[in-house]
Amino acid sequence: MKAPDWSDLAYFSTVARTGSLNRAAEETGVSAATLSRRMKAFEASLGRRLFLHGAEGYALTSEGRDLLKRTAQMEDTARQISQWRDAAQGPTCVRISAGTWTALDLAQRLSEFWTPDAIWLPEFMYCDLNLDIARREVDIGIRNARPDQPWVARQQIGHVDYAVYAAHGDVEGWIGPSWDTPLTPSIRWVQEQHGAGIVTKANSPHLACALAQAGIGRVVLPMFMGERMPGLIQLGDPIEDLRSEQWLVSHHEGRNEPPVRAALDAIAGYLARRGEAR
Repeated sequence: MKAPDWSDLAYFSTVARTGSLNRAAEETGVSAATLSRRMKAFEASLGRRLFLHGAEGYALTSEGRDLLKRTAQMEDTARQISQWRDAAQGPTCVRISAGTWTALDLAQRLSEFWTPDAIWLPEFMYCDLNLDIARREVDIGIRNARPDQPWVARQQIGHVDYAVYAAHGDVEGWIGPSWDTPLTPSIRWVQEQHGAGIVTKANSPHLACALAQAGIGRVVLPMFMGERMPGLIQLGDPIEDLRSEQWLVSHHEGRNEPPVRAALDAIAGYLARRGEAR
């Protein structure tokens, strides 16, 4: 019997992971119609039913789930080959996701934990929502709570404290979030504790901070950023309800790749030093 086509295995893995022809088409660059035709032919060549076709997308049969476990190893090998290829062309890009202020802090203090001759090249992805490490949308994530997924490697770095900041002590109003702003714990706290005192709103933490610097209202900031924000002073003690853990997370297999390991060690060292300095 002829061995399965490598392309069909790769297409199957992508469709199975995404559960959607359209999402698989975006990832592979192959049209949904072509993927549909290839998957039907692939099932016929194997003599096995891999998908349950329905309104909810391409759900896997038990045989499909079994094959996906095997093709996951193939995808990991392909990624390692890509990294091996890229290593000859220069540093390997490591994608790092973090919330607004942590991402800004890492970017501003990059020279304290990275140099251009490192084996990894940082790619920062600011996002207040967790990107998918399982699908390797990012290589490293910095989270404010302990992740519980079994495939995640985790390391607690320390804690982050938050406080109220304003241009001066006479400012009484608050900067609130626009309707489309992700509801982070600090934003929820402002709404719940001072919703009636909101005088203006912004859909970006950077805009909210600029409004506070202009004397329009108060904002809540992580202290590692607020204490060095020009034109703002801290009003009161740290907010006990907002104290959060800080976790450095990565894929349990991906963490052992040399560029990712180097980035994890460098970032962990910087965040630990930052915490000790406060």
